[in-house]
Amino acid sequence: MGEGRNRATYDATAPMLQTFAILLVFQSVGEVISYALHLPVPGPVLGMILLFGWLVFDDRLLPIIQGTTSELLKHLSLLFVPAGVGIMVHANRIEGEWMPILVALVISTWLAIATTAVVTRVLMRKRTNAPGADAKGEQA
Repeated sequence: MGEGRNRATYDATAPMLQTFAILLVFQSVGEVISYALHLPVPGPVLGMILLFGWLVFDDRLLPIIQGTTSELLKHLSLLFVPAGVGIMVHANRIEGEWMPILVALVISTWLAIATTAVVTRVLMRKRTNAPGADAKGEQA
């Protein structure tokens, strides 16, 4: 009786552990690349780019990681708590450097919006020019 309950617990946590292992492998590879090549990009960012590239070309990992990653994304706001604490701890420094921070935020936000607009426009143009596209711009 106890064995069946333990097996059910194992079956429920196995995909989660497998997902964390996959994410940790990609993060570690990103860290190694970042460190070895002295890149100014953090290893976890490189790891997520590598994971994205892997999923683009081979989506066999997707069914394994999809459930756990969806649950993680539901609680993404919790990951901002350390950043909020950091802001509170360094409030004096931020108070002294608020203008460069504000300028950087405004410019980076503007660049992100402009880049998104350009990419969207290019993709929409490709979609409307694609063979088999109807009058609404949707492909048949």
